[in-house]
Amino acid sequence: MEIERKFDVDDDAAVPSLHDLPGVGRVDPPVEYRLQAEYFDTEDFRLASRRITLRRRTGGEDAGWHLKIPVGPDERHEHHEPPGRKADGVPKALRDLIRVYVRDMALVPVARLTTRRSVHHLHGEDGGVLADLMDDRVQADVLLPAPASLHWREWEIELVDGSIDLLDAGQARVTDAGARPAAHSSKLDRALGPLLRTVADARPTPTPDGPAGDVLLAYLHEQLTVLEEQDPQVRQDAPDAVHRMRVATRRVRSVLGTYRSLLEDTDAVQLLREELKWLAGVLGRARDAEVMHARLKEMLAEEPAGLVLGPVERRVDLELGGGYRKAHDRALKALRGRRYFLLLDTLESLLAAPALTPRAAEPAARVIPELLNRDIRRLRAAVHEARHHPAGVGDHPALHQARKDAKRLRYAAEAADPVGRKKIARIGEAALGIQKILGEHQDSVVTRNLLRRLGVAAFKEGENGFTYGRLHALEQVAALRAESRFRREWKHFPSKLRAN
Repeated sequence: MEIERKFDVDDDAAVPSLHDLPGVGRVDPPVEYRLQAEYFDTEDFRLASRRITLRRRTGGEDAGWHLKIPVGPDERHEHHEPPGRKADGVPKALRDLIRVYVRDMALVPVARLTTRRSVHHLHGEDGGVLADLMDDRVQADVLLPAPASLHWREWEIELVDGSIDLLDAGQARVTDAGARPAAHSSKLDRALGPLLRTVADARPTPTPDGPAGDVLLAYLHEQLTVLEEQDPQVRQDAPDAVHRMRVATRRVRSVLGTYRSLLEDTDAVQLLREELKWLAGVLGRARDAEVMHARLKEMLAEEPAGLVLGPVERRVDLELGGGYRKAHDRALKALRGRRYFLLLDTLESLLAAPALTPRAAEPAARVIPELLNRDIRRLRAAVHEARHHPAGVGDHPALHQARKDAKRLRYAAEAADPVGRKKIARIGEAALGIQKILGEHQDSVVTRNLLRRLGVAAFKEGENGFTYGRLHALEQVAALRAESRFRREWKHFPSKLRAN
């Protein structure tokens, strides 16, 4: 994690004294380096437009390949690889982390920067480095789309083991010395300047009186960003990344269903929804194994030792731990495939040049409630079907359908938040409550099927199947309780919306 702040500064500015900043024991004399960096991107700047930088740098203390992906105003995830041979091109490990943006496009040099850097190491009382102040004089040569040159001076304060309080104090000190918060997020951003049109520039800002189409497009932009952010996390098997990416995929699919009347080409929308269903399914296999593993581990931990007969936990770990790894490997294969890239291309094209119906131009406050009411009727029909089956039968698919319809309504209400209606928020919260209760029920259904299969396998191996049967019964009780809660909660579900 790189945490730093950049500042624009005049050529003749003097670096201020830093030794009396909070926690600083001493400041080393500056060390000078000559850095040469070549920046890579697609010809249409797909990385730079998202404030992502990919470079190969020589000189200094950290020569090599650097990939920096922003995660906040002052923070970036920084990934390093050795410099290797220049002819070898971008390392596969780094390219994999930006596949979601570049797909199979060529990565070419777009700029070369030469930097004369003076580094001031700020040490704490114990001698450790708290932060570095870098004084950079930069010569930039832009290569695409046409050659150009420029130069400037900038300061950077980067935390090493120091605190945000030190960073704040350092910022106050350098601004007192004439520095200004940088107008650009990176050296490449400054070099390319007006050539860049950021992804955020294309996002509409929905309002109650504005076009209904803006509500849909803004939400799709938001969820595509989440999907793009989670893609590299999934590839690195980061905690909860599969779940977050899957949820973003489902959100996009849901709102395309609810708001499809705002889009012109309904056949193309339906095809996109089918592809999103495929992607959610690919991610879902890994996520389901993860959820069931945690669920069963927790149940076994709560069981009295005398009721756990045989190597139950070991069998669960082998089945679900191995199942997760296999499912995750299949997900990675899909994320490297042409089908996934085409899905991303299609979604980006929809957002870049949306073909909207005349209804999308009407005020959001009038159109959006009508579309939400359609989803409310859909959910009520599913609940009506589910309630025709007595509690205890337990696993009728109508309950699963009601859960999916509640989730769809929840996401539709979530997207409609800019309309500013309190009742929309209440409907979203109520739909979330129903979804969670029926989600617990569905988890029980899936877990019971697994327990039955594990019990049969254990019996065939000569093991005692008692514990699997006991856990199965506990899951059945949990399902009955979830059904009962669902029926109680539904009585208080909000009525339909009225259009403005």
